[in-house]
Amino acid sequence: MSAQTLPLAGRFGGFRLPTLGGLRRRWLYGGAGVMLIAAVAIFAASERSGTNIAYATAPVIQQTLVSSVTASGTVNPQNEVSVGTQVSGTISQLYVDYNSKVKAGQVLARLDPSTLQAQMDRDRATLAQVQAQASQAGANASGASLGIDVASANALAQNAAVASAQSNAAKAQAALSLERLTVARDQSLAQQGYLAQNQLDADRSTLAEDQSALAAAQAASAQARAQAQASTGSIGQSRMAADSQAAGAQAAMAAVQAAQAIVQQDQVNLSHATITSPVNGTVVARDVSVGQTVAASFSTPTLFSIAQNLDKMQVDINVGEPDIGGVRPGDGVAFSVLAYPTRVFQGVVSQVRIAPQTIDNVVSYDVVVLVANNDGALLPGMTANATIDTAVAKNALVVPIAALQWRDANATGSSPWGAVSGSGAAAAIAAGSSGTLTILRNGKPSVVPVRIALVTSTSAAVVPIGHATLHAGEAAIVSATGKGAAGGAQKQAHPAGGAYGAMRAIH
Repeated sequence: MSAQTLPLAGRFGGFRLPTLGGLRRRWLYGGAGVMLIAAVAIFAASERSGTNIAYATAPVIQQTLVSSVTASGTVNPQNEVSVGTQVSGTISQLYVDYNSKVKAGQVLARLDPSTLQAQMDRDRATLAQVQAQASQAGANASGASLGIDVASANALAQNAAVASAQSNAAKAQAALSLERLTVARDQSLAQQGYLAQNQLDADRSTLAEDQSALAAAQAASAQARAQAQASTGSIGQSRMAADSQAAGAQAAMAAVQAAQAIVQQDQVNLSHATITSPVNGTVVARDVSVGQTVAASFSTPTLFSIAQNLDKMQVDINVGEPDIGGVRPGDGVAFSVLAYPTRVFQGVVSQVRIAPQTIDNVVSYDVVVLVANNDGALLPGMTANATIDTAVAKNALVVPIAALQWRDANATGSSPWGAVSGSGAAAAIAAGSSGTLTILRNGKPSVVPVRIALVTSTSAAVVPIGHATLHAGEAAIVSATGKGAAGGAQKQAHPAGGAYGAMRAIH
């Protein structure tokens, strides 16, 4: 701030109050920004129509203004892998410890394999048994199939026998018919005296023989047909037996496959008794010791935690609900840890996770900040106190919030900021809004219309509107005292500690 004096008249005569000399601007540089304390101008007085006003001013400064959010979080590896076990057992050997460097596929620990080996031996014996049963079932099925072939061959033979018997019966029938004709003819000749009686008797005997032969042939044909039908039934029985044996063989083969799957699972379980690293990295946690029993019945127990790359870390910052709206990926972040209180680490917002975390009715969001850790100074679990730069106005004209709130009682028009006082003033002065700023020029207040480019809790970057002008170094009125000063909420004493007490500046 600066101080100026005005000539006094009336009861003070020509006496002039001295100007406060040696005005200084002090800049404090740091990772959180630069704080400027300006000297305060005291006593500008004029006695016209009985007025006596003293103005307190702050200089308009050209600088880079940064709006930021402060929060705390935890340093973590960017990619941490938990290594567990899929089988239960007792830890028999450990090959790594805390801080061990490991490669992908490297053996970390072994479980006692005796129980798993015994289970695999038992299941292998079961497999051998069902394989033998499957072989026997296959042989039975093959025998049943051969029985079908035999029954089919017998049926063919019986069919041939039926055909032969039917042929013999047909021959006997033909011979009988012929003999009947012969007997009838010879009987006629014998009655006429042309044929001896003994010849007729012989013919009649032959007829009786042919009748007997026909009956025998017909019986043989019936027997052959019966045997053929029996052979056909035997084929059906053989087929049914073959189908049953084939089904038994298929069931036996299925049992073999099931037993083989169990043995393969036993082999996998036995291989899981050797715990290996899935990635290259550093062991940051070891949760087991030799002799400890781990149970994987309902969940996978964690044996080791491996940080894949400690040269690249992330900071998980819990940002509250009121501040999360201004945080975006790509925002710059400066933070410190308790181990190095004077060192400032730099990072970049990588992700704003939308999953809320509610603790004691306070809602916060996880903001992931990526940071390089080439020297290994950052360790997992460190607490980080961070400042996130949410907006930047470069080479801007910056004034304190108090300068935007002050209004001259004699000025025409109104400003939306001048009507606000107390804790709500800073919230009312939002980026993008417009109002007025009062500058002390040639000892007189001059109203300058401005638009807010960026606002922090204590300062604002302003841009003059239209034909108005504003320059760095000009004095912005922050308060006034005396008769005729701005009234109401705009009458205020000089703010203690200066108008720029908490403003961050980058040069």
